Amino acid sequence: MNRFKASKFRHTEARLPRREVSASGGVPCGQAGGQLVTCSWILPAGVLGIVPLECEDGGKRTMSQLCCHSDVVTDFDFSPFDQLLLATGSADETVKVWRLPQSGQDMPSSAGLTLGPGGGPVDMLQFHPTADGILASGTGKRVTVWDMEHQQPLTVLDSHGDQLQSLAWKRDGRLLGTSCKVSVSHGPPPASCALQSVLGHENNKDSRLLWMGSSDCLISVGFSQMREREVKLWDTRRFSGAMLTMALDTSPGAAIPLYDADTGLLVLAGKGENLLYCFEVAPAQPALTQVTQCWTEGSTRGLATVPRLALDVMACEVLRVLQLTDTALVPVSYVVPRKVRGADFHEDLFPDCTGTLPATGAQAWWAGDSQQVGRVSLHPARRPTETFTSPIIACTRLQAASIVPTADTGPTNTNTDTDGSGYSSPSSLASPGSATTSLSASTGPSSGFASSPSQKSLQSILGPSSRFRHAQGRVLHRDMHLTNLRGLSLTTPGECDGFCANHQRVALPLLSAGGQIAILELSKPGRLPDGAIPTIQNSVAVADLSWDPFDPQRLAVAGEDAKIRLWRIPEGGLQETLQEPEAVLQGHTEKIYSIRFHPVASDLLVSSSYDMTVRIWELSTGREALCLQGHTDQIFSLAWSPDGKKLATVSKDGRLRLYEPRRSPLPQQEGPGPEGARGARLVWVCGGDYLLVSGFDSRSERRILLYQAQALPKGPLSVLGLDVAPSTLLPFYDEDTGVVFLTGKGDTRVFLYEVTPEPPYFLECNSFTSSEPHKGFIFLPKTVCEVREVEFARALRLGQSTLEPVAFHVPRVKKEYFQDDIYPPTRVWWEPALGASAWLSGEDRQQHRTSLQPADMTPVSRAPKEAPARKFVPASVYLQEKSDEQKKEEVGAWAPPLPRGLGWGRCPGPTVLPCLPAAPDRRRGAGLAPRVPGRAPPALTPGSPPLLMHGAGLVAG
Repeated sequence: MNRFKASKFRHTEARLPRREVSASGGVPCGQAGGQLVTCSWILPAGVLGIVPLECEDGGKRTMSQLCCHSDVVTDFDFSPFDQLLLATGSADETVKVWRLPQSGQDMPSSAGLTLGPGGGPVDMLQFHPTADGILASGTGKRVTVWDMEHQQPLTVLDSHGDQLQSLAWKRDGRLLGTSCKVSVSHGPPPASCALQSVLGHENNKDSRLLWMGSSDCLISVGFSQMREREVKLWDTRRFSGAMLTMALDTSPGAAIPLYDADTGLLVLAGKGENLLYCFEVAPAQPALTQVTQCWTEGSTRGLATVPRLALDVMACEVLRVLQLTDTALVPVSYVVPRKVRGADFHEDLFPDCTGTLPATGAQAWWAGDSQQVGRVSLHPARRPTETFTSPIIACTRLQAASIVPTADTGPTNTNTDTDGSGYSSPSSLASPGSATTSLSASTGPSSGFASSPSQKSLQSILGPSSRFRHAQGRVLHRDMHLTNLRGLSLTTPGECDGFCANHQRVALPLLSAGGQIAILELSKPGRLPDGAIPTIQNSVAVADLSWDPFDPQRLAVAGEDAKIRLWRIPEGGLQETLQEPEAVLQGHTEKIYSIRFHPVASDLLVSSSYDMTVRIWELSTGREALCLQGHTDQIFSLAWSPDGKKLATVSKDGRLRLYEPRRSPLPQQEGPGPEGARGARLVWVCGGDYLLVSGFDSRSERRILLYQAQALPKGPLSVLGLDVAPSTLLPFYDEDTGVVFLTGKGDTRVFLYEVTPEPPYFLECNSFTSSEPHKGFIFLPKTVCEVREVEFARALRLGQSTLEPVAFHVPRVKKEYFQDDIYPPTRVWWEPALGASAWLSGEDRQQHRTSLQPADMTPVSRAPKEAPARKFVPASVYLQEKSDEQKKEEVGAWAPPLPRGLGWGRCPGPTVLPCLPAAPDRRRGAGLAPRVPGRAPPALTPGSPPLLMHGAGLVAG
């Protein structure tokens, strides 16, 4: 008899909200195909935004941003017990667990714990339904069950024959189901389990798997051999085939399934579609009965269900689904119509649901404890009030992480996780986006605009943002390119930038024997001849090369024979092959890593070598002046301080060293450098008070670290993970703007960050992306920038056979003025402040500075202030009363002759009156206006559109 019993959900209605109820505002679309929700938060996938589920004051929701990983976020999940505990997985092969703050507090800048790496991108995550501290993650063909408290895997299920597509815990926590490209399988997590598998959907496109509560039945959604979307019901006790197969449609979008075990309702939505299916699932018959279909305004990008404890049970709301569209989060309520709503609680519609207190812990569950989570009532008067806080991330640790260093105590690393080396882990992303979405604008009088009070208050809430955040990079016109480059050497050591340039010419190592170097004049762009060109015959392979900043005709070349050769380029460029260097510096006993000219004193050059020494050369005499020691492994990079007093190095032994060469040959300070041994670079920033180091971590993630130069032993102040790539990031720092540019050989992207001495230290700017990988990226001196186009940096991008100039500029409205906030007085880098002998004797001087302002431009800071224009004209201008004489005069003077039988009154049909040339009406606000009864028609003015008369009205056509 129960077979023919009518379902209580057969008349369920899907109700869309009013437009103003949707959480709009351009919520970013996720990568994981959906979003997850707790009772307090909504989290769209992809760029993770945190949005309150319910508005406390009835106003707009404020979205905060959580920077989780250095790569794309692939999946995430909320704990079923602790609504502030969030796990995120990424293509960077790690799983991170976060504790979200209470409403109104700042987002965490670092994860509570990091699991992995797991040997591949993390494709899916799901918390255990009964035990706290257990998380399952899917990577490739393997599922890992983690004990989060001990940060180690309980077991690894790697018996899958193909790529995993989904995983799901049974509600009692005893079984774990997975779907692959070719099969559907399930089994208990312990390693001794007998895995059961069966051929799932015949098409290997995306499939999803769900457990039907605590029953032994599964729901899978996929594609048939005919590419039809289909739903299958499975009984794991008879796992040889599906109990029921139901074809939906032939849409190509993968279906997102949501199942509510308490009501048996299954909601399906296809990606990119605006149709939501709702079925009632009856596994006993088995049967899939369609309840309703709902058409939405926006296309579905993701789908999630709201927890049952958040439903409006007094309105008979049995299910609520959140639809993520391109511009909004739309709540769709499924309501059972009842005659009496709002007064009585309908027990038959709302059985007790699963509570929010865990039944057991990770180790107890692994030992065999199978206790179940208690059930609670949905009755408003009997709902539970207790909350649970998972101990896997201590609250005290979170509170300590929110402490901001003050000027009195000095910069200390209190807002990041630390490891054994004493500095923050790669999970600590000190970017401005880690707190809130950057919506504010950095405007001021110098940019031609005044900040409004609302902008200032918004900036104080959301934190600082860079004035260069909208910087744009573009490749200049082809007429400025050097093309037909042939035989380039792409095998220079990683410590070398690959080529070097000054404001006049560029030096390119060639692949031919003898260490040949091509010298090209930047003032002579175009296609190079197909034949041979004059070169420098260095006689040995090039290890590094650098132009003398004070002598644009002198080139220093380090060879693999442990010698440094100085070459002089004739004025106007090479006309014939050079075979004899101007001078040869000898002293190193092994191959040289890199060479750098002194930034302030002339005739000084520093070099590092495989012999673990750093030597300073006096070029005027050709002798070795100083020899620095203390390195125990390969020296990756070295850099002079801007004032030329100090020298910093970073080496393969993971140490950062700071020297004062004239005082001691041993390092003055040492501190922990990047973990990885693949390569590193360093550059001085913020006026020489800080050091920025680019390198790798132990998982090959590229990241940048910021150190205070006087406190290297304390470790970095901030660590920012960028991406995973094999090449070392080459940093260039523009000391006038504080912007650092980072890119690597073989990359297509150039990262831009403004570096500040205060938290959050790194302010992200727009990055530059090229169409093909570059073999090198070198920046030119500041004086080559076109200030009339607000260009603040120019680089040369080396391609496979071309050399292209790339200009970075800031979009500004008042480009006719000199943007003095972008161009402070720049250092006279082409003139030395003192000679080599004076510097070696202990003398110090600073270089002069000069303005880049053209003589015919006025600084924008002194531009005349414009009065703000009124956006709206008061209605009184249009509705002011006129005398009868004025009306008669206007009609007689300006009205054109009307066709016979046509007057200014009511007419039976539409008539078009063309505009005739007439004298302008000089009254303020004169123009077309609606006809007002009892008044004359308006005057016709030159250039006005045709007027359409219809009935008693007058409108503009």
